[in-house]
Amino acid sequence: MRIIVVKDTEEMGKKAADLIAEEMKKKTSFVMGLATGSTPLSLYKDFIRRNKAGEMDFSTVTTFNLDEYVGLEPAHDQSYRYFMDENLFDHVNILKENTHVPNGMAEDIDASCQEYEKMIDEIGGIDYQVLGIGGNGHIGFNEPGSSLGSLTRIKTLTDETISANARFFEKKEDVPTQAITMGIGTTMKAKKVVLLANGANKADAVKAALEGPIASICPASALQLHRFVTYVITEDCAAQLTLNHETV
Repeated sequence: MRIIVVKDTEEMGKKAADLIAEEMKKKTSFVMGLATGSTPLSLYKDFIRRNKAGEMDFSTVTTFNLDEYVGLEPAHDQSYRYFMDENLFDHVNILKENTHVPNGMAEDIDASCQEYEKMIDEIGGIDYQVLGIGGNGHIGFNEPGSSLGSLTRIKTLTDETISANARFFEKKEDVPTQAITMGIGTTMKAKKVVLLANGANKADAVKAALEGPIASICPASALQLHRFVTYVITEDCAAQLTLNHETV
């Protein structure tokens, strides 16, 4: 487990992009697991900058997103498909057919979740998984209490998560109460993981994930068992850590 502390969100994105770009050089076809929300935006901005500068090529990249709201059409401005198109896919040379987001409108969600797992397995797994972390320690939409061996499935969101996401909707009542999410077990199968976190409001969750016991009450704590995981976090987010870490 590697912990890299950076001065701000922009530096967080650049450092994470460095790590992923280095791995992309080793494979012709690269499979990336992606996250949504405000945390990875600086990473995606750096991806776009590097792509336009000819430093990163996404033409042979395949992506799988962590999650999607149940009941939102892909064209809805708060769907995660829309988010990814707006903040990354529409601005780099990636083939849209190689970008995958769980289907929140599927008639048979359980079957759709199983198919999502099958697609990941058949392509050979995820080479690099990008994660954020919630204030309650969730990764993806794996809320506290989620099985540490869970696979892609439907989850009911906690009131804390709904409240945190309400800022993106006109009112809290508009936030979907369920989502499809890759499981913790799915994430643990990725060859490498980078978790991004910024802000003092994430300090408790980061400390619990890195230095607390491995327990379902803090889903991100499962990453302590992963062979190649890197935390790239801002100084205010690292304020409570006692573990040694790199500072850049």
